[in-house]
Amino acid sequence: MVHFIGAGPGDPELITRKGARLLREAEIVIYAGSLVNPALLEECRPDARIYDSKDMNLDEVCALYLEAAQSGANVARLHTGDPSLYGAIREQMNFLKAHSIDYDVCPGVSAFCGAAAALQTEYTLPGVTQTVIISRAEGRTPVPEREQLAKLAAHQATMVLFLSATLADKVKTELLAGGYPENTPTAVVFRASWPDERVVRTTLAKLPEAFETPEARNEAGRLKPALIIVGRAICDATIYEASKLYDPGFTTAFRQGSTSASSK
Repeated sequence: MVHFIGAGPGDPELITRKGARLLREAEIVIYAGSLVNPALLEECRPDARIYDSKDMNLDEVCALYLEAAQSGANVARLHTGDPSLYGAIREQMNFLKAHSIDYDVCPGVSAFCGAAAALQTEYTLPGVTQTVIISRAEGRTPVPEREQLAKLAAHQATMVLFLSATLADKVKTELLAGGYPENTPTAVVFRASWPDERVVRTTLAKLPEAFETPEARNEAGRLKPALIIVGRAICDATIYEASKLYDPGFTTAFRQGSTSASSK
């Protein structure tokens, strides 16, 4: 059995209880060492065989799946964040299906949730936007033409961009071309939920400058993993409507609204 497990964005306490249990039970652990916090490996059983997938290709990972199936071992495949977002799991699941190997998926806390926590913000504000667009800038991995950032920008929703830290100039150019104003509130969250997490708040026009700050690079001078968040909802000064859910005059399935109540 192969368990795809969301490890969370970095903080080892953000793995789910189920994910931690599956990790403790596995005889073979394959983790994405480039992003997964190695502190999570402390959960592994003493005799677990542990492999870092950053040093492996797909064929090598799948060979371990075959070996585990033949020996009856459980595999914990530990992916960063939630594996459903840029997790590269589809090709692994197709291999498992083709070889009649059982698998399941344990969801995790995505980095975009960790970034919202770092920003202490809500991505969806009534009267501002009720939509979050999760995407990436086009680099070595193509993006469908209909999903080019300039086209997505037309919605003026909150946008969260993964895998785009090295493409800040391209992001700025495309989003401005798509209609976001130059002063659109923008934030870059480096290493969300890790001890060295850093937040840089800026505007869309000044986005590239956020990657020139000391917060942007590690001690080796390499650019840190980061999420780019764009949209009016992330600005503290944004004017929005209070949620109807807690409006005293709003009737829900669980309480009757008061006709005499007035919302502030």
